[in-house]
Amino acid sequence: MGSLDLSSGSEVVTIHVNEAKNLLQSGYRYIDVRTVEEFEKGHVEAENILNIPYLFITPEGRVKNPEFLKEVSSLCKEEDRLIGCQSGVRSLAATADLLKIGFKNVHDMGGGYLAWVENGHPIKMEEPKKIQEPAIVEDKPNEEL
Repeated sequence: MGSLDLSSGSEVVTIHVNEAKNLLQSGYRYIDVRTVEEFEKGHVEAENILNIPYLFITPEGRVKNPEFLKEVSSLCKEEDRLIGCQSGVRSLAATADLLKIGFKNVHDMGGGYLAWVENGHPIKMEEPKKIQEPAIVEDKPNEEL
């Protein structure tokens, strides 16, 4: 699809969702950089998937996750085959950041999750977290024997 040249000499390579699907089936790890809330509403169905938000939505606006690179580094080796994904700009920036710190074989999935859905690829919805409500116990009068 295309690439973005970085000052480090690495390029962000953007691939089509159909190619991404094939890579995922061959063992690539998938990093969804959307918010946890976006991820839980629906995400790419993949065997090896992580959700590590690149940005947080705050009352002041979008703020870069200061722990993003640390979190990815703690869960992945630089040689791991990764796909950074989102529906737009976040995945491109996340992929560029990972390449800058030495990750290899990181690809940006063009069009992100929205393109994945538009192309009819499988998605998964997270089960809503159930809050266990306390059982209601009715008071019964003591029966006399």
